[in-house]
Amino acid sequence: MFFVMGMTGRVGGAVARHLLDRGSQVRALIRDRSKVPGWARDKVELIDGDWSDAGIIKTALDNMEGAYVMLPPFFTPSRDFHEAKALVKAYVEAFGSVRVPRAVILSSFGADKADRLGSITPLALLERGLRDLPYPTAVIRPGSFYENYLYGLQSGEGGVLPGFFAEGGKKAPMTAVDDIASAVTQLLTGPIWSGRRVIELGSLVSPDELAEQLGAVLGRTVAAQPVPREGWPAAMHQMGLPEGQTWALEEMLDSANAGWIDFGVEGTERVEGTTTARNVFEKARRAVGG
Repeated sequence: MFFVMGMTGRVGGAVARHLLDRGSQVRALIRDRSKVPGWARDKVELIDGDWSDAGIIKTALDNMEGAYVMLPPFFTPSRDFHEAKALVKAYVEAFGSVRVPRAVILSSFGADKADRLGSITPLALLERGLRDLPYPTAVIRPGSFYENYLYGLQSGEGGVLPGFFAEGGKKAPMTAVDDIASAVTQLLTGPIWSGRRVIELGSLVSPDELAEQLGAVLGRTVAAQPVPREGWPAAMHQMGLPEGQTWALEEMLDSANAGWIDFGVEGTERVEGTTTARNVFEKARRAVGG
């Protein structure tokens, strides 16, 4: 049986489904049972509790073959990241005191840096907190999610794919949720390794290539359209972020545009994604009957 964090979310749910499809048993820590998807209610062992409770996490880890570890997203963090620090503290206590055969930790490209990370900062804190666990660990650093561009199914009808990358032709690390779940599942169920591994997961894709693949799905020409830097706060507010709370996302994107964060960190493994942006767009369009 494998312990999966974040099962009611996008990546954690995909990891749980992949494990179940392979015939594995899954245990999940749940904060709100009303959010548990129907497919999981009779197939997953649910433990009620909060991720900030180290005691509950220890209980959930009992007799597990492995664990998938992640933080919830912090879209509007405080400037000192105290919310993330509280969770990381609980994780360090729990995973440092209960020995599991292996753990796979979801992080992000850029988490090797110590500053100028913005919304990636909680994941850098998580990596540092769990760096010295006394059992095999694998840190997965994916690129930006293709799924974050699904708004393009609407904007693309007007011929544009707006985005925050400064140059349409500049490639950046990107990946798909399904590729992350597949990699996690292979690590949890495959041959055991020793020590700590860090894996960069995804492909280098430009906004122009994203727009081209979106256009192929929509059957029309779509062009990447960078949002002017001064227009970022307003655009992010339209996306749902509160006014005055866009600084973390802005800082992360500034660092990506400047090349401060990227793939190619020394000492990491590199795994190319097998799912394309077009695959993600097509799947989402079919789901809504398009």
